[in-house]
Amino acid sequence: MDRREFLAATAVAAVSPLPKLDTLGQSASRQYIELRRYHLLPGTKQRAFSAFVGDVAIPAMNRAGVTRVGAFTVVYGENAPSLLLVLAHQTLDSVVSLRDRLANDAAYGRAGAAILDAPLSDPAFVRVESTLLRAFDSMPTLEASAGAASATPRIFELRTYESHSDRAALNKLKMFNAGEVPIFRRAGLTPVFFGETVVGANMPSLIYMVTFPNMSARDAAWASFSKDPEWKTLSSDPQYRDNVSAISDIILQPTAYSQI
Repeated sequence: MDRREFLAATAVAAVSPLPKLDTLGQSASRQYIELRRYHLLPGTKQRAFSAFVGDVAIPAMNRAGVTRVGAFTVVYGENAPSLLLVLAHQTLDSVVSLRDRLANDAAYGRAGAAILDAPLSDPAFVRVESTLLRAFDSMPTLEASAGAASATPRIFELRTYESHSDRAALNKLKMFNAGEVPIFRRAGLTPVFFGETVVGANMPSLIYMVTFPNMSARDAAWASFSKDPEWKTLSSDPQYRDNVSAISDIILQPTAYSQI
């Protein structure tokens, strides 16, 4: 390419529209799952923030196109006052534009004024941590628990698998997609989502959530999983060796207003 051709090509590129975020290599079938953990102030502040989320924030998120929002408190694990939200987004653009969409929702602004307009001297919460996941090919969308609509008692387990390198993390992801998810279902480890971490702490990692009626069912399901013949075959395959360096998990219970 000579100098004139290069300058012409550069001029065309300069005026060409940039691709939208939701077209940058995304698969429409694989959701983005956002985990938000709000660190709360105990007592009346904690109760007020929880009421705001259930009465104001989640309905506004639904209006903004986030059709399912889970809300959980910690039963077992790191348990300073907190509230974990799980948001299922159809596109990456939905993730990055949600705050603006909520800011433009007049009903949200009015109903949530006590929390949204809290002054520096009297904050409504401490901070929020956010992690963004992309759903696995083998389970591309979040599945709400069967008891969500009727608020049936149930518990959830959120597990994080960290890997020592990107290659190892991709290998563990490959292992899940190779057949691990059906084994989960068969054993009674009812999945809610599986996601590879796109942005967050302690990367590279993957995070998933499973649900059970109670802790006894949880213990029985994990025992069944560990004895499953297909799991034993898959886990003993040499190609999947040494792909997880650390595992952490917390047990959660849904709030009365959780949609998951």
